[in-house]
Amino acid sequence: MALGRILVVDDEESMCRYLSILLLKEGYEVETVSSGAKALSLMEKQPFDVVMTDIQMPRMNGIQLLKGIKGIDPETPVVIMTAYASEQSAIDAVNLGAFSYLQKQCKNDEIKMVVRNALQLRRAKSENKQLRSELKRKKSKQRIVGQSPRMRSVYKMVDKIAATTATVLINGESGTGKELIARSIHDHSDRVSGPFVAINCGAIPETLLESQLFGHVRGSFTGADRDHDGFCRQAEGGTIFLDEIGETPATIQVKLLRMLQEREIYPVGSSKSVKVDLRVIAATNRDLDDEVKAGRFRTDLFYRLNVIPLELPALRDRIDDIPLLVDHFLRRCCGTEYNGNISSLLEEPALRALQTYEWPGNVRELENVIERATIIRDQAQITVKDLPDLVRAPVGEATIASMVGGMVSLDELERTHILKVLETVGGHKKRAADILRINPSTLYRKLLRYGVAQKGDDQESEYADGYDLGADGPVDPLADESGDFETDALDRIDQIVREQTDDEAADETVAETVDQEIPPSDREPVEV
Repeated sequence: MALGRILVVDDEESMCRYLSILLLKEGYEVETVSSGAKALSLMEKQPFDVVMTDIQMPRMNGIQLLKGIKGIDPETPVVIMTAYASEQSAIDAVNLGAFSYLQKQCKNDEIKMVVRNALQLRRAKSENKQLRSELKRKKSKQRIVGQSPRMRSVYKMVDKIAATTATVLINGESGTGKELIARSIHDHSDRVSGPFVAINCGAIPETLLESQLFGHVRGSFTGADRDHDGFCRQAEGGTIFLDEIGETPATIQVKLLRMLQEREIYPVGSSKSVKVDLRVIAATNRDLDDEVKAGRFRTDLFYRLNVIPLELPALRDRIDDIPLLVDHFLRRCCGTEYNGNISSLLEEPALRALQTYEWPGNVRELENVIERATIIRDQAQITVKDLPDLVRAPVGEATIASMVGGMVSLDELERTHILKVLETVGGHKKRAADILRINPSTLYRKLLRYGVAQKGDDQESEYADGYDLGADGPVDPLADESGDFETDALDRIDQIVREQTDDEAADETVAETVDQEIPPSDREPVEV
């Protein structure tokens, strides 16, 4: 395998042959051409690691060739060859970006050394660019948190589309991380070394949006005392992210369409078009199909933007990611206080409450809730009482219905149902216990476990009707000094039902347990 590809440019055939033989012996792959025009044509078709060119050539000299090479690949080292040791033009070439210059009468060892050093520089720049790109990719992955199936599919799509130049339209509710995904696409693309310019189309007044996007020339309107490039020109060579594209006024939509079609813009007050080299990523929390049908969004612009649609899931559709997100936000808010174990700073009932809430504000709302809870907590751990009322309140009926048959545990389903019943009766625990057909003492212990009740809370008013009160809460009349007979027995029955796979075997085992654990006079009807 060749050590590198060298292009030799000289109008003297003897010099080309001499350098070709010398460099081939050193293990390089060598191409020779007799003019600057041929050299540029060859470089546009295939890359070279080093270019060696004579400075004095007809039609296109070495300086002109140097500028042309830098326009094609700025990283290519160019070695200028001159017949005169003190020629000023060779020194000027180095100032313009040439790697070095050589006298044509120099020794072979000098030529070998300069070529070797030029190749090392080329490789160092290439490795540096690759490492910087990899570092950006890692940082990008660290910013996006989530391992649920829905998010994994998003990551796969990002990997597929990043290397292309296609326009992307990201759809998702507010707070789902649309800008983070756009940055990830940019960081994984060939434009990673270029700028990433983000603009919220809904946050800029209509009268200023055109100027901010496409720029303006001096004197185009009152206060325009100088030329302004605009976001499109600032994103040259990189990516522009148009957030909330659905809120763009109709007059701007027309100009955006031309920019997408022709990749050219007209600054405000100018009659001359300006070419732009950029990738466009747009995002919206609206249904653009509906906007098009309602006549508020141009059909042709929609199809230009919707080349690659990317749908981001709402947080309620990926509740498995909530512990990961909580971990991420705790690290950010608590610093060294957080040891990486969620339970050290967040009680289990509080985490369950976070996973039950519907999160209309998505990840952004979750971040705010965690930050608030870490500030106002009274204990080392965040409890349910540290969460906002909406988060710790029972969920709605639609959510409960969706949980039945879903990927949730029986404990979570039971907790949700109990809290919903408690909310329905206005927090009256005795009435809730009657509706649930469980003893108030059992309800009390469950509420303690959920973090909703505390020892001593409203015991006399809530449980005094027909029940004795003890130091740790209401005492079940069926319990003796050794413990809670009925609760323990029912817990065992519940465990048996869950573990048995054969329904008939479960019925028999439950019946045996009832006979053994609960006297006939104290039994209540038990449905299995």
